Amino acid sequence: MRGALWAIRIVIFLFLLAFALKNTETVSIRFFFDAVWQAPLIIIVLAFFAFGAVLGVFSLLGTLLGLRRELSAVKRQLQQFQDARRADA
Repeated sequence: MRGALWAIRIVIFLFLLAFALKNTETVSIRFFFDAVWQAPLIIIVLAFFAFGAVLGVFSLLGTLLGLRRELSAVKRQLQQFQDARRADA
């Protein structure tokens, strides 16, 4: 199983490496106020992918903190229940 996982990783890496090597021509991204960014296409694709990943992490941050708060409350309730049960015994 471990060998198959490494084989899949190597295939994905080689695919992405070939993609990067084939997309090295310079492209221009135009922003507001006539700002222009010129870079190889693969760098631009990687930058926007990274930005999207960071944005996704930040969008889940509120949900994650809410779930942690709820988990803490449930643990407190469980501890109170266990303490009350021990006191009755």
